[in-house]
Formats: sequence, structure tokens, C-alpha cells
Amino acid sequence: MAIEIKAPTFPESVADGEVATWHKQAGDTVRRDELLVEIETDKVVLEVPAPADGVMGEILVQEGETITSEQLLATMAPGAVAAEPAEAKEEAPAAAAPAAGTGVSADQLGPAARQLVEEHKLDIAEITGTGKNGRITKEDILKYLKTRDETSAPAPAPAPKAEAVVEEPAGYSSERVERRVPMTRMRAKIAERLLDATNDTAMLTTFNEVNMAPVMALRSKYKDQFEKTHNGTRLGFMGFFVKACCEALKRFPAVNASIDGNDVVYHGYQDIGVAVSTENGLVVPVLRDADFMSLADVEAAVADMGRRARDNKLTIEDMTGGTFTVTNGGVFGSLMSTPILNPPQTGILGMHKIQERPMAVDGQVVILPMMYLALSYDHRLIDGKTAVQFLVAVKDLIEDPARILLQL
Repeated sequence: MAIEIKAPTFPESVADGEVATWHKQAGDTVRRDELLVEIETDKVVLEVPAPADGVMGEILVQEGETITSEQLLATMAPGAVAAEPAEAKEEAPAAAAPAAGTGVSADQLGPAARQLVEEHKLDIAEITGTGKNGRITKEDILKYLKTRDETSAPAPAPAPKAEAVVEEPAGYSSERVERRVPMTRMRAKIAERLLDATNDTAMLTTFNEVNMAPVMALRSKYKDQFEKTHNGTRLGFMGFFVKACCEALKRFPAVNASIDGNDVVYHGYQDIGVAVSTENGLVVPVLRDADFMSLADVEAAVADMGRRARDNKLTIEDMTGGTFTVTNGGVFGSLMSTPILNPPQTGILGMHKIQERPMAVDGQVVILPMMYLALSYDHRLIDGKTAVQFLVAVKDLIEDPARILLQL
């Protein structure tokens, strides 16, 4: 009896998905829990593993097609996976032999790539694939053809002595190259949400600056002991800002609220979203009940979420909810920015680069490590006074970290 391979159950916030990559083709042997297909949704890339050992049957949904929750994707025949007999390997057609170093056979190429291979009568063993799992793409074949033509082309005849030769500067190319690729589903959803946030909220940003010297001194003094005590967890700046935001959100609940139609929802908890940059786009995993987490818990959770985000291991539940967001553009060198709201949240804090600047302290000019802070907020719910007071509260807590511990 054939086993049905179905798409995962999508949560209510995800309407559909798109088949990104099939890692197995019809007739391939598969082992239990081996990755069969990746599905890209608006938020994360979901992996569908094999439910048992067996052989892949018919693939019903091709790459690039849109699917819904629990839709039938393919079938497979159950059975123990055995090594292929030597005779069978010898009888396999040469065209389906895997390319050297790629593990890709000719019948696994995409339509465009296969057409180029057949048209130019190419040996795919000579082509290096740069796609997922070493797959050969159309661009790989075009690059191979260009390199081959340049290598086999005869040397140009020497120019006449009377004719001046103008050489192009090193690194300069006169070719006007363009490359058109479809926008990924995640990037399209990010663009849609950012545009909605701009059009559907009365967004405003207020700024302040914070002296980072106290936190930097505390971190420098205890970072080695902190790391040793907390099993390798590093003491960074994000933990201080998350804890400072939790305390400030308790004092100014409107910044921790959200708008739902004509209602205002005040949250009696602090679920802090931390923006993480990945190759696929910006994602915002959420720290649940961050107000009850210690500095070590926050730092460990942020580090773990960053790793899982870059490895596409975040789940939709990891990014659902959140009452306030913190984003740190300073890691990329940003000195100042205006972060965009993450609806339905009404506030987002932007951290930036720490830079030494001359500051007036008790009538003296002192060089201090300063950071600009930006708070973007929805003016429909939050007045300017509340926003400024919230940002000042965060500033005061960071400039005197003992207040975070003492909740002052």
C-alpha cells in the first residue's frame, strides 16, 4: 500500500506555501526521516521528511507550484532499503549517471538546464553545480559554455602598430549585465507587510542617545566569569536592552499594546521580538515572557534563535505573536535609522552603532561611547509624550544597569 506524502498543517496565519525544492525524485530510494521536499511559506521554510523507508513514487506537485495545508504532494512505496545490485548499476543509462562532485543526474535537471545540455551535447560531469545539494542550474551551464568558448577561441590577431590599444581598467567590464529572478515568497511577504505598516499606521519616530560606558564596563568586568558560569553563553548588549524594554513596557503599557479594529488590546505580559537578518530576509523570532527571563536566558535564547534562523530551522510558532520588537542595525554599522513597525505591535526600538563622541559632562568635555536609540510608534495609540518618556526610561536603565536588577 502506497504511503501518501502530504504538506504539513499550516497555522491560521499561513494561507498557503510553495514547493521550493524536491530532494528526491521518482524511483529514488529513501530512508526514514530523510529530507524529501522543502516548502517555502510567508514566514519560514518547512521540511517534509520521509515517514518510512521505501522508494519514491509519483511526484504530484512540481517545484514552484502553490500548495495548501495537508495537500497531497507525492506517494512512496514502503519497504526496506537495500543496496542496488552491481548488475543494475552497470545497466543504468549513461545519461542518468551523476555528475562528478554534484550527485546530479541528467534526468534530475530542470527543463531549461536539460534543454541546454541536449542542445550543446554537453557532458554534465564537467559542469560544477552551484544549486542546492550541488544541483546544476541553467546559470551554471551558461557559465560553463562561456568559459569553454573563451578557452577554445583563437588568439586575436595583433593590432597594427599605428593603432592605439585602449585597455579597460582592472575589474571593469563594458558588459551591461542584468539578472532577473523571481522574488521569493518570504521576501514578497516582507515587502507586503512593510508597505502595509507604512500605509495603515500613523508611524512616527523619536530619538535619544545613551551613554554605553556603564554597560560596557560591566560587560568587560564580568564577561569571562559570565560565560564560564552560564555554559558558554556570552554576555552581549541585547540582554540589557531586552530587560530594560520589559521594565519600561510595564510603566507604559500603551507601548506594549496592539490595535485590533476599533479595540485596543493591552497585554499583561512582555513577549519581545528580536529582529534577525538571514539570507532569505529579516525574521523576528519572539522571546516569550521575556520579563521573567534572566540576562543569561535572554542571551542564550537570542544566540539560539540566530543560529536556527540562519539554518532555516525556525518554526512558525517561534515567530508568532510578540508585543514589542527590538532591532539592532548597529551590528552592520548603522549610526541612525527609523525602524518600521511590526503590526499589530505599536512600538519598535532601534539600536545602533556605538561610537565615541565628545560629550559635555559637569562642564567638561569627555569622550564617551554613545549610541543613538530610535523608537518608532503608532501615533494612533501612543502620544508623543508617552513615547519620549518610554525612551527616556530605557536610556536611564541602560546608563545605570543596577536599576534593571532593582526595578527602579
